[in-house]
This record gives sequence, structure tokens and C-alpha cells, in this order.
Amino acid sequence: SRMNILLLMMGGSGTRLGTDVPKQYLTIDGKPIFYYITKKYAILNDIDYICIVSHADWVDYVNKAIADILFHCPVTVVSGGDSRSVSVCNGLRAIEKFASAQDVVLIHDATHPYVDQEGTLAVIDAVKCVGGATLGARQYDTCYRVDKSGDLQQVIPRQELVVGASPEAFRFGDISRIYFDSSEEELAEMTSAGAIALAHGIQMKVIPANTLNLKITYPEDLKLFKLLIHSYFFK
Repeated sequence: SRMNILLLMMGGSGTRLGTDVPKQYLTIDGKPIFYYITKKYAILNDIDYICIVSHADWVDYVNKAIADILFHCPVTVVSGGDSRSVSVCNGLRAIEKFASAQDVVLIHDATHPYVDQEGTLAVIDAVKCVGGATLGARQYDTCYRVDKSGDLQQVIPRQELVVGASPEAFRFGDISRIYFDSSEEELAEMTSAGAIALAHGIQMKVIPANTLNLKITYPEDLKLFKLLIHSYFFK
């Protein structure tokens, strides 16, 4: 039977937050952010395997941090690389020994500190149907295109706009071939799942997110997450 394999990406250095520690390793109530994400995915029956792609310096820390989680699925921690693309590649190499072409690979960025259960199941179903899927946050306000100096250039119909969210997902056979066959230069340009899908002719469904699409990039994002972590994101 097909497996659903989660790659939790957290190899980055998180420099924009202005902390000494990469943001995904910051602790809230004694636990690092990735702990909460991993724990919630670990109890989803539809996730069969979790591969955490960690910054190389933090692999031991990650293993210690997740030691008390009761997983119903195997979890491994592997080292990332110098770029996101190399890190994804390392994750794919780690699961290559047992993954089959039709297995669904979900890629969740640990800077997205939430797990949208309903949305994730819909993403898995969509990948089985069309080959690619991602969660996306709908826009409810008027959307503008602006120029570099902040002057309004165009009103964009908000129905046509969604903002990428985690997870994004592909069939293992498709995504592994793309990563294993591309040069580092090519991979460096493929920053988003959507860019990969468009470049390789993979149909990609955008599933509306049910969860606030928070991304921890700046200090105010972290403040919001701290306020909502127990009341909203990880009840």
C-alpha cells in the first residue's frame, strides 16, 4: 500500500528573526517549535513516516528534543545542506531506500508553525489524483501590485490569489527524479513547490488552508505565535 511520508524542513539559519538560535529551534514553554509540529503530525494516522531535515549542527539536539514523543510511525533525523534545495535532496535520499514511486511526499517548512489536519488529508488525496498539491491561504482583502517605491500599480482580483502554505506534496517518483537529476544551480532556483510543478509540467491543486497561515520570519510573528500556541495552533 502507498505510504505518506513527511519531510519536515528545518535546515535554515533563520537570520531575519535576529536571534542567535535559528527560529525553528527557539523554545516556547520549554519545547522547541519543531517539537509541537512533529508531535501533531506524529498522531495523524495518515502519516506513515517522518523525516526531519535538520541543520547539521542541531541534529543531536533534535533527536534529544523529540525523544519523549510517542510516535505511531518511524521518525528519522538527517542533516540538511547549504541551501533549501540540497536539504530537500538529502531528505529524499534518506527515504529513497524504502519509498516507492507512488508514495506521497509531503514537505512542511518548520517556519510554518501549524498542522492543518483536514487540509493535509485533502492535499494527500489531491496528489493521488493529479500529482501535486499544496495548502494555500485565500486572500479576503483587496490585493494590490506595487512597484519598488510602494506606489500602487494594479488591483489584482483576490479570487485569483492564494499564498503558499505547508504542506506541499508530490509523488515520490516525480519529486525525487526532479531533485536527483537537477544541477545545484537549477535546484537553487526552484524555491517553491509551485515553481517546480510549473517547470516540470506537474498539475498542482491548491487546497484552501483551514488554519491561520502564520510564518515565523520576524519578531512580531513569534509574538503572535506565542499568544496563540496553546489556544489555537496546538490545543
